[in-house]
Parts: sequence; structure tokens; C-alpha cells
Amino acid sequence: MITLVRRCAALCALGTLTAVLAGCAGDTAAPGHPGHPTRPPVTAPPTLAPGPSGLTPVFTNGSRTRGRTVALTFDADMTANQGPRAAAGERFDNPELVATLRRLKVPATFFMTGRWAEEYPDQAKDIGRDPLFEVANHSYSHHAFTGSCYGLPAVPAARMRADMERAFAAFRAAGVERPVPYFRFPGGCYDRRALRALAPGGVTAVQWDVVSGDAFATDASAVARQVVDGVRPGSVVVMHCTRSAAPATERALRTIVPKLRERGFRFVRVSEQIGTAAGAAGARG
Repeated sequence: MITLVRRCAALCALGTLTAVLAGCAGDTAAPGHPGHPTRPPVTAPPTLAPGPSGLTPVFTNGSRTRGRTVALTFDADMTANQGPRAAAGERFDNPELVATLRRLKVPATFFMTGRWAEEYPDQAKDIGRDPLFEVANHSYSHHAFTGSCYGLPAVPAARMRADMERAFAAFRAAGVERPVPYFRFPGGCYDRRALRALAPGGVTAVQWDVVSGDAFATDASAVARQVVDGVRPGSVVVMHCTRSAAPATERALRTIVPKLRERGFRFVRVSEQIGTAAGAAGARG
């Protein structure tokens, strides 16, 4: 009997220790946002295998046949030389949009420039800590990675990887704990030289298959209609979360989300779509 009691006590102690360790290892809901689900155990975000000749892989959309998922992505654009405009009062953030995503419980992926994280570090940290969201890389400077891209200044090939890594450093400085290893080229412009330059960084480049048309748009209903009409299973939608450059986006979301849910779509982060694509590729291999 004494032996049995000792064994029970040992098991109880082990159970308590396990619970304590589990509590230490896991994250709780993001502070200031009660009711958020607990973030799942930390695992390495999925990436795609390198492309031909070891080039950075490019992801455009998820599976068309493995469920009706859609990923809303938001570019937090701010170029390296827009500091004076921000100082003069121009807003490159959009807290109302983030609040709407939270209210509607919509997962999303934010492609953030390092310069944006430096300008709005508290917001960057807040987004990065929310289990609904994930923060990905949109370069530091928002300069182009090709010779011609919508009039953006170009990053020399020798500086492309450093520009990307500088953005990750800016995220860490702002308190973004776990940015995902995804990269969106400014303007969506890339070529083989750019894919080769970023390959050592181990990122997956993320494009899109649905253009929201929200950049500089003022008609929220037109933006919503373009997204709803364009979405297919596995779609990745490109939008923006900068008030000055995309003033209608938050209002458009109020229409986009319920309409797509009525059509049976489930909102996911890009990482889930990439994980499904990588798993399918592994199964074929």
C-alpha cells in the first residue's frame, strides 16, 4: 500500500511538472485582446522546396481542390524615403482595418516593410503577437527588385538579400517574435536574378491570384465586388493596410468577409495554404 501511494504521488508530481513546462512553453492569448485563442505550439512555418536551379520558390495560390480556402494578405507599405511624409501627418497604418479583422475573426497575413515596422513598432508588435495574424517580409525599403517596376527605385542585386534581412531585423527590434519566412516583392516585380539573390535566405516568395484594386481606390463597393468575383478555392488576395494609399479597404472588408463566408469559403493564413501545397508535393514525391 505504501508503495502504491508513493507511485501515485510520483505520478501526480510528474503531471504537475508536465503542466508547468507546457505552460512555460506555450503562448497565451495576446495581451489586451481577451478571448483570442491560445497560439498553438511553436513549429517551423512551412516553406516550398527550392525551384529550378535552386531559385527561391514562388507561391501564387493554394490548392483548388482541397477545400474552399482563401487567404487575405495586406501589404504594409512604406518606402525608405517616406519618413518626412509620415512626420508631416500622413498615415501609412490602418488600425481600423486590423480591428475589423479581429471583430470578424478573420485570419490574415501582413506583408510588412521594415520601414513600416520602424515607424509603427507598437502596431507591428501587436499584429505579430495576435494568433489570428502572421507577419511576413515585404522588403525593408519597398524599392524594386527589378530594373523597372511602377517607377520604384531599384535595389542593386548585390543588396537584395541584405534589404530583406534588414526588414527581419526591424521586425525583431519592434518585438515581432515569430515572423514567417515568406517574402513579397515590392510591386510584385521579380526576375531570375532576384530569385537567385534571395535563395540563400530560405524564404518562399508569395504572389497572388486576385488583385483587389484597393490601391488609391475610394469606392469600397467596387473593391469588394472585384475581390468577391475573383476569388476561387485556394485564392490569395492582395490588399493594403495603409490609410493614405488604400482608404476604402476597411469598408470593403465588411462586405467581402460575409459574402465569401456565404459562399462557403474559409479564411486562412498563407502559411496554411503553403503547408497544404508542401504536403501534397511531398506525397507526390
